[in-house]
Amino acid sequence: MVPSVATAENKSPAGGIVRPARRPADWVAPGPRPNTPDREDVWPAEGEDLCYLAGDFRILQRIDGHRWSADDLVTAWYAAETVTSNPPRRIVDLGCGIGTVLLFLAWRFPSARVSGVEAQDISAGLARRSLAWNGVDDRCDVFFGDLRDTALAERFGQVDLVTGTPPYMPIGTGVESSRVQCGPCRFEWRGGVEDYALSASRLLSADAPFVGCCAARQRTRVLDGAARAGLVVEKWRDIVPREGKEALFSVYVMRRPNAELGVSLQDEPPLVLRGKDGRFTNAFNDVRRAMGMPVV
Repeated sequence: MVPSVATAENKSPAGGIVRPARRPADWVAPGPRPNTPDREDVWPAEGEDLCYLAGDFRILQRIDGHRWSADDLVTAWYAAETVTSNPPRRIVDLGCGIGTVLLFLAWRFPSARVSGVEAQDISAGLARRSLAWNGVDDRCDVFFGDLRDTALAERFGQVDLVTGTPPYMPIGTGVESSRVQCGPCRFEWRGGVEDYALSASRLLSADAPFVGCCAARQRTRVLDGAARAGLVVEKWRDIVPREGKEALFSVYVMRRPNAELGVSLQDEPPLVLRGKDGRFTNAFNDVRRAMGMPVV
């Protein structure tokens, strides 16, 4: 029988690393509880680790590969806050990678059916195993395919929320990492924000939002890409890594034009992640709390 908890010395039953929780002693994990199956394959293998993500939900990652980051967390939070008054029943995350945004939203909306689209087999496999570890693979899945495929609309139908964290760098504009997974996660092997917006436009129901991120300096690309996809940018927020620095990336919300409601473009105040002292700001700690992460 596979143990339901890690064995001694933080080793998983499959030989990988199970990271310990870093949380206050009196902190109680919010949200749904994982329901880990009695299967060795959902535990980290050699070269992989299992880390806490939202509440008691955890995520599998390659130690030498692509790992979740602030743009995933902030995009998932911005999406969740955008639809919190009308919780989505159907969500699709484009280019889901290892499933970070997908898992955050599955945790935040425990009644929603959530699907990811991913073209890297290693990443898709990790995402599927993470879904299984958390026991949500009965309502969440990962489709192995290209997000630009027009057939996705037939597969998923009209959905209530689409998310995406596109790579920011066009091919040829930098040196690509030789580390597994990392190239396509940073460079636009399968398109950039324009392609994500176009794919989202095929999936969105009438008033549903597409929530994504892009490099802060690429706002013109976001606005133009939205327009070409038949969408309008409703609002955005710059994300500043540290007080006094320039914005690193922006999160944005797009929708179909609605003549009755009109569109009032909102440039919201920047979200600063760390103060000058290097500690998380109160605003970023609020984001972390909202997504089931402890504030230490």
